Amino acid sequence: MDLSGFIAGRYLFAKKSHNVINIISGISAAGIAIGCAALVIILSIYNGFDGIVRSFNNSYTPDLLVTPKAGKVFTPSDEFLGELKSLEGVRTVCGVIEENVYLKYGDRNAVATAKGVDSSYCSVTGLRDFIVEGEFELEYNALKEAVIGRTLALELGLRTSFLTPLEVYFPSRTEEVSLLDPMASLNMTKLRPSGVLSLEQGFDKKYVFIPLESLRELLEYENEVSALEIYADSTRIGENGVVAQALQKRISALAGDDFTVKNRRQQNEMLYKMLSYEKIAIYLILLFVMIIISFNILGSLSMLRIEKQDDMAILEAMGAEKRFINRIFLKESLMISALGIIVGVVVGLLVCFLQQRFGFVKMPGNFVVDAYPVVVKVLDILLIIAGVGLIGYITALLAGKTSGK
Repeated sequence: MDLSGFIAGRYLFAKKSHNVINIISGISAAGIAIGCAALVIILSIYNGFDGIVRSFNNSYTPDLLVTPKAGKVFTPSDEFLGELKSLEGVRTVCGVIEENVYLKYGDRNAVATAKGVDSSYCSVTGLRDFIVEGEFELEYNALKEAVIGRTLALELGLRTSFLTPLEVYFPSRTEEVSLLDPMASLNMTKLRPSGVLSLEQGFDKKYVFIPLESLRELLEYENEVSALEIYADSTRIGENGVVAQALQKRISALAGDDFTVKNRRQQNEMLYKMLSYEKIAIYLILLFVMIIISFNILGSLSMLRIEKQDDMAILEAMGAEKRFINRIFLKESLMISALGIIVGVVVGLLVCFLQQRFGFVKMPGNFVVDAYPVVVKVLDILLIIAGVGLIGYITALLAGKTSGK
């Protein structure tokens, strides 16, 4: 350590004649430490909630989705399906149909989105983990069944233990509407409710899952699908849940220009952008608080400059230049910031570890997790150190210039 750094260290830890200087310096370091700890804890909790939201989304979002650029449905050729299934990295290809339908259960009714899926869908989807009543089954022997969202089930008064069938209606594409008997122009199928799932309110209020063939019959389709959902091997999935780009490009080439192939991020672009923007906003807001806290350093150094006027005069008489004296206060400011950063990051990581290990802070109400989720990311820690360090360096430059006046 050079002489200016040694003197700055002595000024930082030595007892001052005016106790208020010690107090202000301590408050400055403590403020930076608390701010850094808050950044670590809040961003880590946000990462935990972000992971939960993404896991919910990934449980019903396919790795890749093939949809037509024009029209609602298309008929995939056997050759195209065979090529897709034979691609290295492709685990399952599921044809699905989505359409708005009218539901009737006893005396109650509702409008929902019916999603027709095949038997392979049941084996690859993560929705079975969110079943709160019954099972995720769409066929029992020859009996066709349906799985419905919890909010829809409550609206209809539906229970899987009841014998009442779920009636699904859709207007016929071939029959003309009769004013005398409008119901005659509606196609109808009856399904036994086999399961109720609860994921999140918007999803639970929207979807009912029924066998693909039953929905095709209701919509008067033959082999059409509205989309192909492709599920990849786990080795092809990145840490953020997005499938490898190479596999997506190969499938896009096979599908041709008439189809769009989207990965999970592209299917939910607004959700992913919102999660990223919210985290950036939280980081910037807390950094702004750190800027305000850092101004305490200027006050403490200004008072220290007044107290050490005699020392500065002695140093100047010994030949010390103004730049040397400025470096003393600049380095003391840096030391205060560095001390606050180190203590804050360590405390923040310790709190995160204890919350991960023991879950001291519980979630209110009935949530999917009992305690606040915490996920610490190395990149977040580096950004916190870099951001607060930059603020500390700018404050130090201002402190050095102020002390030299």
